[in-house]
Amino acid sequence: MIETPYLLFLGDAADQLAAKVAQGIKDWRPEYAVGQFRMEGCNADMGLPDMTIAEAKAKGVKTLVIGVANRGGVISQAWKRVLLDALEEGLDLASGLHNLLRDEADLAAVAKTMGRSLHDVRVPSVAYPIANGKKRTGKRMLAVGTDCSVGKMYTALCVEKEMRARGLKATFRATGQTGILITGDGVPLDAVIADFMAGSIEYLTPPNDADHWDLIEGQGSLYHVSYSGVTLALVHGGQPDALVVCHEPSRPHMRGLPDYKLPTLQQVRDTALTLARVANPACVVAGYSINTQHLPEAEAKAYLADVEARLGLPATDPFRFGAGKLVDALAAI
Repeated sequence: MIETPYLLFLGDAADQLAAKVAQGIKDWRPEYAVGQFRMEGCNADMGLPDMTIAEAKAKGVKTLVIGVANRGGVISQAWKRVLLDALEEGLDLASGLHNLLRDEADLAAVAKTMGRSLHDVRVPSVAYPIANGKKRTGKRMLAVGTDCSVGKMYTALCVEKEMRARGLKATFRATGQTGILITGDGVPLDAVIADFMAGSIEYLTPPNDADHWDLIEGQGSLYHVSYSGVTLALVHGGQPDALVVCHEPSRPHMRGLPDYKLPTLQQVRDTALTLARVANPACVVAGYSINTQHLPEAEAKAYLADVEARLGLPATDPFRFGAGKLVDALAAI
């Protein structure tokens, strides 16, 4: 188990979105987030107290969590001094990067000397099966997006929160590093060998009570040429009964792909539904989740109203305005 509370390491994050791991922990497990550590040139800020390693240790911090998700998931050499200092001060390290802490010889050596733990959450811990596509009991919702990092995890977490507030049976199913750090469980899907990705999601969402909802965290986008494969594994392995299409309207282009424009909500809706019905012919689109964080409130509400009018399904920003509309739609399925 990863010991709490945390110091969130933002490093030299280029922008707020690059620190999405830290943001997710701060928003969904604020009791774990004691402070943040930012290096020179960091353009992210969680609004937490800036702390040195020694100050964090004095405040009772147990683990430094790498809260940055950079392209390729690598441990920057510029970060090494901070990570080594944390180990030497008696903190554990936790990371969801593809570049594993345990594979860094200097970190591994100091951790061993100091008796500290290195937690790599992006390492599959189960021998996942190959997907068989057999129908499972229970209900499943999958968040699909027009791009990476548009709010798919937040959507599933918000729906879970609202369902549980209503006394409904619901479980958030984490499929990425941030979700696993928030909940302590899940499948690090983009680190699973390709042949077993869909099977890992079948494993993650086993047969359940007929009225129980698994709320599956989405990854990537079917229209993102870098990450579409992981999305399709979720669509088929998740065998969803319902899709929620997620979008962030202020994006000038696909994340990390300046030559690619975002698809429309309609394109993602139609493509995702066609593919989802391969595994579950009864799948439907329940609604739209719009990440309006960069829009003023009046403009955000107008945008949501326009989506509902044009596409004929409920639309909300579940983190800003609540997930009630989406839960109402799911409850009707």
